[in-house]
Amino acid sequence: MKRHQITIMDIARELQISKSTVSRALTGHPSVKSETRKAVLELAHREEYQKNLLSLGLVKQSSKTIGIIVPEIIGSYFPIAISGAQEVAKKEGYHLIISYSDEDYQMEVDNTKIMMANRVDGLIVSITRQTKDFDHFSAFKRKGIPVVFFNRVCDQLDAPCVIVDDYDGAFKIVEHLISSGRKRIAHISGPDHLLISNKRKEGYKAALRKYDIAHEDELIRTSDLTMHQIAKILDELLSLASPPDALFAVNDPTAIEVIQLLKSKGIRIPEDVAVAGFSNNSMSQYIDPPLTTVNQPVKKMGQVAAEMLVQQIRNESLAWKPFVQVLNTELIVRHSG
Repeated sequence: MKRHQITIMDIARELQISKSTVSRALTGHPSVKSETRKAVLELAHREEYQKNLLSLGLVKQSSKTIGIIVPEIIGSYFPIAISGAQEVAKKEGYHLIISYSDEDYQMEVDNTKIMMANRVDGLIVSITRQTKDFDHFSAFKRKGIPVVFFNRVCDQLDAPCVIVDDYDGAFKIVEHLISSGRKRIAHISGPDHLLISNKRKEGYKAALRKYDIAHEDELIRTSDLTMHQIAKILDELLSLASPPDALFAVNDPTAIEVIQLLKSKGIRIPEDVAVAGFSNNSMSQYIDPPLTTVNQPVKKMGQVAAEMLVQQIRNESLAWKPFVQVLNTELIVRHSG
């Protein structure tokens, strides 16, 4: 088979499956078995399969599509970001192809191959909490396809990204806890390889320093953000000789889980332990008590990421430049702390 000229028929013949199965695998259809999808994607990626653009009536080698890959779509955060990106894409004449990795690194890699096979003009990405290797994104750079990261970004590639001021947001919420009289403020951080985890941890420490409160290693716990580990960390914190009187979580889902666990133990919030989160998740105002948190302009993040990507598609000299767009956050004080 000749490189760059492989067709769906070639792939079907090579793997001894139907053309329709190949088509469904290339578009991520759930009816295709995982092992079949993997075989199709690996062959397509190796032989650099691309859709026949002429058959789609397209010109200038443009598919007029933009891909977006997010780690999950269960909460409100990423759907809102996607809606912002969709709004811009539609206005600029692009279709948006949406996929999610379910916080799974290999699924993220597969999603990038699907995007490549469907020949997107550019890609918007928020990485999984497992992602430490970024070669699947380097493939886009080698082909001259622009990529914009947002929220959870890659700091190992020179690519544009859109983030919020995680440091300042964390600083403001910990400063609020201190001003309300809290002295032993614990922090549940996310995985250390994620930039947002480190920035929020730095903001937490900076607020403690400002008020001459020494940060204690026993009060800082790194988590994979699963419910099981959050419960284990909370039990460890409450078992300390001097347990915390407040807890700042790296995100709202973690903080909400902490509130539920504390209530199940008969611990009063905020009287015994104040709780604060980060992101202003849609559930944060409905939990009892409502969660003190940091609001992020989520829809704007999606909009800005899409705007940056379209600019790069239209001006190749802007692609793969290390530009960072930082958006501001807002402290939201509710009854949990």
